[in-house]
Amino acid sequence: MVEKIASGEVVVASPGRNFVTLRLRTESGITGLGDATLNGRELAVASYLRDHVVPALNGRDAQAIEDTWMYLYKGAYWRGGPVTMAAIAAVDMALWDIKAKMAGLPLYQLLGGACRERVLAYAHTTGSDINGLMRSIEKAQEDGYEAFRVQIGIPGIMDTYGVSASEYYEPALRDSQPARFHWDAETYLRQIPKLLRDIRAQCGEEAILLHDVHHRLAPVQAARLARDLEEVRLFWLEDVTPSDDQDALSLVRQHSTTPLAIGEVFNTIWQCKALMEGHLIDYIRMSVTHGGGVTHLRKVLWLAELHQVKSGLHGPSDVSPVGMAASLHLDFAISNFGIQEYQQRPALIDDLFPHAYSFRDGYLYPGEESGLGVTLSDALTAEKYPYVHGYLPVNYLMDGTVHEW
Repeated sequence: MVEKIASGEVVVASPGRNFVTLRLRTESGITGLGDATLNGRELAVASYLRDHVVPALNGRDAQAIEDTWMYLYKGAYWRGGPVTMAAIAAVDMALWDIKAKMAGLPLYQLLGGACRERVLAYAHTTGSDINGLMRSIEKAQEDGYEAFRVQIGIPGIMDTYGVSASEYYEPALRDSQPARFHWDAETYLRQIPKLLRDIRAQCGEEAILLHDVHHRLAPVQAARLARDLEEVRLFWLEDVTPSDDQDALSLVRQHSTTPLAIGEVFNTIWQCKALMEGHLIDYIRMSVTHGGGVTHLRKVLWLAELHQVKSGLHGPSDVSPVGMAASLHLDFAISNFGIQEYQQRPALIDDLFPHAYSFRDGYLYPGEESGLGVTLSDALTAEKYPYVHGYLPVNYLMDGTVHEW
C-alpha cells in the first residue's frame, strides 16, 4: 500500500536555543520528525523547507526514501551546501521515522539491526585553567562519562574556543552583531602541549581524552602540534587545520601518529572521499542533521568502513534531540562505530522533545520505541518560544585579521 505525504510543517522555536523541526504527515495520519537546525542560519533552512521543499513533497510516496532523497538533491539542480543539505536531512529523517513507525520497529532495526549493546559518549569539559578543567572533568565523571573533550583557557588569549563560563556551552550568541573572538596560534602552540600533558597526568593513562583545535592552524603548525601531542595519547585531535585544503592533512600524517578527526562542517560524501581513500583521517565527524540525513550518512559510513575510518558523529547543543536520535540509531547499526559526541541538555529541552534514547554511565541507548523515538510536545510553539536572532562569533588575529573560527 502506498502511504502518501499529505502535509509538512516547519516549527521554528527557541526553548533556550533555536531549533528548526520538520513534521511530515501522511494521508493516514502517521507523522515523522526531522531536525533542520543550522546554528546561526536557522531561518535560511526554515524558508528553504517551507517555501521550496515541503510543497514539492505533497502526494509523494512516503516510503520511497532513496528516490525522494535524489529528487531533492539532483532534482533541484543546485546541489550541496549546509542550507540545502540540512533541509534534505530533515525530510530524510522524517521519512525514516514514518517508515519505521509503519513497521512497528525502532529505526536501527531497519538499518540492519544492532551491532552493539551501547554507544560510548564523550562529554564537553572546559575550564579557564587546569583547576577549572579538572572540576569540569570530575563533574562529567559523576555523570558517568568515561571520555572527555578537553578545552582549556590559554594565558594570553582572552577567549579560547570551547571555554565558557556556562555549563551549557552555546556558541551562537544572541546579539544583533557577531561577537568578536581572538586568536594567536604561536601562543597556543607554546602552551597547549604542556597543558594537555598536565591534564593527562592528573586524569591517568586510562582516561579517554579528545581535543578540538577548530580549524585554526596552518598545515605546518598542525603537524607540529600533532607531533608534540603524541605522548599525551589523545583519542583524537579534531579539526587541526581547515578542511578546505584536504592535502594539508598529508603533511600532518607525515609527522605524527596522533589520530585525526574531521568533518563536522562537511555536507556531502565528496568532501571526505579523498581523505578516507588517502588514509588521512581516523574518524569522520559529519552530522546527520547537516549531512543529508540517515540515507546519506549511511553511505558516508559505509565508505569509511572500507578504509578503516570510524564514526564520531557531530552531536553538540545545536543538534536537536531529533537529530541526536537519528545519530544514535546509525551508531547502533554500523560496524565501524567510534564514539558519539553528547551534550546533556537543560530539562526544558528534553521535556519539549520527549525521547526514548537514554544516557547511563557514560553510554547512550537509542531505545525501543518505533521510529526515531522522539515526539514533539504541543507546548513547543513559536508563540511560546519565539526565535531569537543570534550569530556565531567571528574570530580575529591579534592584529585584527579575520581568522578561522
